[in-house]
Amino acid sequence: MKDKAFSVLQRVGRSFMLPIALLPIAGLLLGIGSSFTNETMLATYGLTGVIHKGTVIYMVLTIMSKTGSVVFDNLPLLFAMGVAIGMAKKEKAVAALSGAVAYLVMNTAISALIAAKGGVQAMAPNSTTTMLGITTLQMGVFGGIIVGLGVAALHNRFYEIQLPQVLSFFGGTRFVPIISAVVFLMVGILMFFIWPVVQSGITGLGNLVLSSGYIGTWIYGIIERALIPFGLHHVFYMPFWQTAVGGSAVIDGNTVSGAQNIFFAELASKNTTEFSVAATRFMSGKFPLMIFGLPGAALAMYQCARKDKQKEVGGLLISAALTSMLTGITEPLEFTFLFVALPLYAVHCVLAGLSYMLMHILNVGVGMTFSGGLIDLTLFGIMQGNEKSHWLWVVVVGVAYFFLYYFVFKFMIKKFDYKTPGRDDAEVKLYTRKDMNKQNESKGTSAAANTVSALILRGLGGLDNLSDVDCCATRLRVTVLDGGKVSDDLLKQSGASGVIHRGNGVQVVYGPQVSVIKSKLEDFMETPEAQHIMEEAVQPQTVPAPAAQTDVPVAEKKQDAVFGACANGTMKLMSEVEDEAFAACVLGDGVAVEPSDGNLYAPADATVSTLFDTGHAIGLTTDTGAELLLHVGINTVKLGGKYFEYHVQENDKVHKGDLLITFDLQAIQAAGYKTTTPMIVCNTEDYASVKPLHTGTVKAGEDLLAVKA
Repeated sequence: MKDKAFSVLQRVGRSFMLPIALLPIAGLLLGIGSSFTNETMLATYGLTGVIHKGTVIYMVLTIMSKTGSVVFDNLPLLFAMGVAIGMAKKEKAVAALSGAVAYLVMNTAISALIAAKGGVQAMAPNSTTTMLGITTLQMGVFGGIIVGLGVAALHNRFYEIQLPQVLSFFGGTRFVPIISAVVFLMVGILMFFIWPVVQSGITGLGNLVLSSGYIGTWIYGIIERALIPFGLHHVFYMPFWQTAVGGSAVIDGNTVSGAQNIFFAELASKNTTEFSVAATRFMSGKFPLMIFGLPGAALAMYQCARKDKQKEVGGLLISAALTSMLTGITEPLEFTFLFVALPLYAVHCVLAGLSYMLMHILNVGVGMTFSGGLIDLTLFGIMQGNEKSHWLWVVVVGVAYFFLYYFVFKFMIKKFDYKTPGRDDAEVKLYTRKDMNKQNESKGTSAAANTVSALILRGLGGLDNLSDVDCCATRLRVTVLDGGKVSDDLLKQSGASGVIHRGNGVQVVYGPQVSVIKSKLEDFMETPEAQHIMEEAVQPQTVPAPAAQTDVPVAEKKQDAVFGACANGTMKLMSEVEDEAFAACVLGDGVAVEPSDGNLYAPADATVSTLFDTGHAIGLTTDTGAELLLHVGINTVKLGGKYFEYHVQENDKVHKGDLLITFDLQAIQAAGYKTTTPMIVCNTEDYASVKPLHTGTVKAGEDLLAVKA
């Protein structure tokens, strides 16, 4: 449970980065534009004769200020879209559109209720705002995050949904913005009643944080740095930067919540004489740390390296130190000593918290867009003047921090013999967060995981033959590199009712459910099996001869096994199956049964790896490593699930002889479909041989197929 929660928080933190990444350019535009149109600043630097109202440069700077400001003014909408994109598994463009639609619908519902209650005058003071011309509740980025997370959950649940035939045009990705609009209409109504209570709690928490004084700022800084290795620092600091947890202020008659929002509202205001330290206390502590402290640590690591490695180490550390100084991106340096000396990182976190506290004590009012590098210090500190920002204290404390980090790191590295870059035989490299996640979850699926997609990809000539894949209302529209590699027969086997060729353009007609088929095909194209299909598409399929594979661990090799019949009936060789794809063993070698009743059984102890929406087939991974596909009938995918019923669920553990599927044998035959049921070893290439054990009448569970590794 903890691992799952941690994984979700990591994904949430990463999803914040898309809208956050907009802030540097927006901050640059707003910082430069607002600074050089501020009359006080122009007078201070003697620029009023060159830059004043009516001049071209003043107009350009005003445009820069306005275009930068629009990003900060609409951050909730950007978070709604960005979080939806970040949390969506596939079809991210659809998630973005759905996020925007849901955000507008939610706030419009809130606006209608505000008007019904009597307008803004009837609401609590400072509880409302205007967003995109819509009067709504003051939810800040929380509103956008709620929408983004909710839409992503709906998107991941429904982007491949298949609706009844009469409504199938609205299935798949088209369904996501529809369900998002409906759900967030209701969420908007609920928020009108719930959010005022939540807002009171947030305000109370913000007041508690703000009243905690310098010690609270120190603790904030320690926690923010401590969460860096886990990628959760964005989740931690975002409420302080963007919501009332970080405080609220009235600027030019408007209530602004969130430390970063307060700072940039003050930056844009012509009436600001001094930036609010109550807001910048959550940002300004980064500057001494990133511009001065970590470069001092880099110098210490350089001097502690072996003499014969100092040149190599110096090149790496100088690059990382400059990155930290200029942009505030500290990961290469921080992760380097985190990996080799955890106590060093603990000291670093304590010193980071101290930096935040010192900036608070010294009333430093320098804000930032993204991180505390020299670029942000110049724009939001130096250019604003010392009277407004007190930026000179950054330099004073920073110089002290450079030497503090240098001596502390040098002492600890030598005292405890930490293996920082270039020490003894330690590898000379800088680490990143990727080194924290070496065991990624495998994204591969078996060939049985998507029979239809595998057939489509084979029919189109393999992955390497595709240039572009898209769809319209009823057709999969594909651009291929070589039209001669396209197989109409295989595409029709996948359920297509027609195939149209126009040069390198191929249109495969599936009907209104095509958007679902496209999504599943794109999922399959990212799997290792898709690459295997690409290789087979240009070579005749053969059962590979055993080859020496000294680099493959023994544990990964498959085992000899014998599989029972999956149904009662008459055994058939694959070559006798009246279907080109199965007879040619396109999906793998195996055997077939002409069933005498409507029951399908497990041929071995296995795990259910795949169930199909149409209920006509099932994928199993046996305990011996075989990947089996049991496919009831020929072209029965066109029945859309009619006459089939599963008796197991995905990931169920089944034993040989367990009932998997029941089907109406007579009804399927009456509908004009053959009921021949292939049992395919999809990973045939992993075996030296796949052989039937006998012919004729068979009983379910009777030994029928043998594989030899």
